[in-house]
Amino acid sequence: MSSPTPHLDPRRWKALIFICLAQLMVVLDGTIVNIALPSAQRALHFSDGNRQWVVTAYALTFGGLLLFGGRIADKWGRRRAFLTGLTGFALASALGGAALNTGMLLGARALQGAFGALLAPAAMSLLTVMFTEGKERAKAFGIYGAISGGGAAVGLLLGGVLTEYANWRWTLLVNIFFAAVAITGTVMEVREPAGARNRDRLDLPGVLLASGGLAALVYAFSRAESDGWGSTTTGGLFAAAAVLLALFVVVQSRVEAPLLPLRVVLDRNRGGAYLSLGMAVVGMFGLFLFLTYYLQVVLDYSPVISGVAFLPMVVGMMTGSTQIGARLMTRVAPRFLMGPGFLLASGALVILAQIKVDSSYATVLLPGLFLMGLGMGTAFMPAMSLATRGVKPRDAGIASAMVNTSQQIGGAIGTALLSTLATSATHDYATSHARGATTPAAGHLLRLQAMVHGFSTAIWWAAGILALAAATAFTLINTGHQGRNSHSDDPEKVSVPSMAH
Repeated sequence: MSSPTPHLDPRRWKALIFICLAQLMVVLDGTIVNIALPSAQRALHFSDGNRQWVVTAYALTFGGLLLFGGRIADKWGRRRAFLTGLTGFALASALGGAALNTGMLLGARALQGAFGALLAPAAMSLLTVMFTEGKERAKAFGIYGAISGGGAAVGLLLGGVLTEYANWRWTLLVNIFFAAVAITGTVMEVREPAGARNRDRLDLPGVLLASGGLAALVYAFSRAESDGWGSTTTGGLFAAAAVLLALFVVVQSRVEAPLLPLRVVLDRNRGGAYLSLGMAVVGMFGLFLFLTYYLQVVLDYSPVISGVAFLPMVVGMMTGSTQIGARLMTRVAPRFLMGPGFLLASGALVILAQIKVDSSYATVLLPGLFLMGLGMGTAFMPAMSLATRGVKPRDAGIASAMVNTSQQIGGAIGTALLSTLATSATHDYATSHARGATTPAAGHLLRLQAMVHGFSTAIWWAAGILALAAATAFTLINTGHQGRNSHSDDPEKVSVPSMAH
């Protein structure tokens, strides 16, 4: 009989429902608003430049404040941080849904990101401290991983439905209902184990350096996408990010109570999990970006049908996470789930890279999307668990925040890098084939062919990055299966899982 069993909260499975609901809200918010952007732009009359800021304002505060949010959860208590994040996210969503002008919408999106940066690590760290027994932990993380991975696709579907049949404002206002249910359930069912708080003084220099460095890095990738990699602004932002993050590492190595204890990220297995997860998200973000345009612009699908088209990926994600990852995590070493999972996802991208102007959904997109979800679900779940494995309970929030940070930075890199590659390939194709476009119809066809060629080129790159994520998992991660209990004061003696986003 395992020793922690008597201390397991009898309400933990009900609590998991509300934790996952909050996580779904945060994840789908990354894509649900994107679908509504053209409608919001027409309604509020903002420029194309400000349209990008609707996405960037959220990404900057979310990415910049994640480590701070994770440490606040450790200090305040995860339940209190979770409820604060939920309430703030709902109020910010209401403000955005009622926006009368561009400034009001951008402010609301920045507030959403800030409260999301508190909510996401608190949710993940609640799971870490509530589910400490190996098999239960595997199931909990399987469900959580499926929600985390599939939420973006759900956002595309829900965003399409709300934009097409209601109003763009509902892509923000819908969060109020998610949050209301999650807050009610949290008050009734979620209890945090005692004695897991971090009582150390807050590392304010670390907070300022980490937040400034991460925000500069996210913004640098955003500017690289719009201004180009060689622009002065982009270069300056990358330089600023490098300096701030280098100073952050120096400070963390010297202060008594660091914001991010370096032992959290320098552990070979946790570091391998953070790195491979971030690389995988690069490929995944690129896929959403290009296939959304491909479905709507090239194949002329409506927003709703485009969202439905992504559902096979959600099914694959849930199957891989709950039926493969969760069942095998306590019996198979993480690298033997993560490596093959990322390789399968890479193979799925090779299939999706075959898209043409007239491709059949059933023969290219359907198998590619399902296998992408299956591979990512199989890999994400043990990776998320491993990423906080063996950390002391008082560091669970900051370790969870590192998972979110690696994914946020991966998403920023994926959007900027792959968009640049796609744009360049599209331009080169259009230039080299321009002579054949002698009629308006031929010119239109050439534009579509050039666009698809650009998408295909970028998806090939994404496939390569996912293969690299598989190699990283195989090379860096050397721990055994995650089958026992997860908390120990000595990380070297721990042999179990921990967490996800």
